[in-house]
Amino acid sequence: MASVIPRDEEAPLVAAADDSPALQSPKSHHTKDVHILSLAFLLIFLAYGAAQNLQSTLNTEEDLGTTSLGILYLSFTFFSVVASLVVRKLGSKNSLIIGTTGYILYVAANLKPNWYTLVPASLYLGFCASIIWVGEGTYLTSTARSHATDNKLHEGAVIGDFNGEFWAVFALHQFIGNLITFALLSDGKEGSTNGATLLFVVFLCVMAFGAILMCFLRKLSENSKREYDHSGAGASEHSSLKSLCRSLTSALSDVKMLLIIPLMAYSGLQQAFVWAEFTKYVVTPVIGVSGVGSSMAAYGAFDGICSLAAGRLTSGLTSITAIVSFGAFIQAVVFILLLLDFSISSGFLSTLYILFLAALLGIGDGVLMTQLNALLGMLFKHDTEGAFAQLKIWQSATIAIMFFLSPHISFEVMVVIILAFLCFSFCSFLWLALKVVKTSSSSTSE
Repeated sequence: MASVIPRDEEAPLVAAADDSPALQSPKSHHTKDVHILSLAFLLIFLAYGAAQNLQSTLNTEEDLGTTSLGILYLSFTFFSVVASLVVRKLGSKNSLIIGTTGYILYVAANLKPNWYTLVPASLYLGFCASIIWVGEGTYLTSTARSHATDNKLHEGAVIGDFNGEFWAVFALHQFIGNLITFALLSDGKEGSTNGATLLFVVFLCVMAFGAILMCFLRKLSENSKREYDHSGAGASEHSSLKSLCRSLTSALSDVKMLLIIPLMAYSGLQQAFVWAEFTKYVVTPVIGVSGVGSSMAAYGAFDGICSLAAGRLTSGLTSITAIVSFGAFIQAVVFILLLLDFSISSGFLSTLYILFLAALLGIGDGVLMTQLNALLGMLFKHDTEGAFAQLKIWQSATIAIMFFLSPHISFEVMVVIILAFLCFSFCSFLWLALKVVKTSSSSTSE
């Protein structure tokens, strides 16, 4: 999804004078990097996402599957605290490549699932997930800034455009992964060892291609060294644990960060709700276990479509506020319908209704993921890694809490909690938007 490059009468003369890749690469390779990054994440996560959805179905003995997921997200939360330091040390590209190994190991552990394979794999994946996501946010944002600078484009629009493409492609992992699962585990084979083994072998092959694609990304130091150095991320004083603690403390003392944290936490909570509650208490009773795949496919498809549209519409804080407001309203409608226990008795219409709810939840998720990442990229240029580390800390923490608490809380109580949290996080976000606009107006008047 290449942004339109402003016309420059001298550009053709320069290109005609010298067609060397060295002169072309600074402008032409930014969008190529985004395409590669998006496709690599799609391949990695269509396998992992489907494997995650199957944990409560395939690994039921002593709740091995759900327990391993809880351990995974606790590990994710812990390692997210130090993820920004690791990414600064390794670099974004190396962090992305190393991060893929945890997902491959976790899927491989499902070939022989037990406490001695899944639990260690979950702990290691927690570390890998923290660095791959901080690396992704840093890499994508820095690439967008470089593209905007090199081509004299509006930075906010480019950040929104790049995030829109990434999250649109990424959201398709639910659609494609669940279709593959349905194809290989259909006709009652979900309990078959051979069927599950074949599925995970196919997933490992797909993930291998994703890992290979990561190697074709250009290093951040070559891609956007100006922004990286300007933010201080490459400075030696930032490479110490003392500096990391100071960075985390300063982030939590930043009013803008404090106001956006509730929305970060909610974004993880609503995802875990779909994985742990919606499929179990809404989808399965109406259309059965076989309907989980189709409902999650609808969720992923609309997630992707909305991510693409929201990214293209993003141009600054005003557009982000409008888009987030739309997404919050859509998800609030879903939760209110679930609280009212609204249902349709007709078999075909009831199936369509469940798919409709899944689609609305997907739309809300697409809005939150694109706009949160774009917002962090715009507001925290001085510490991009730290901002995305905060995002993953709060997301993974709420996901872990959901997995551990869901067996002990009724579905109705869970819906009330998530609806109340949505209202609180949205109000906090509006406060942030008003504060930033007021600060910007004050600076302009001066």
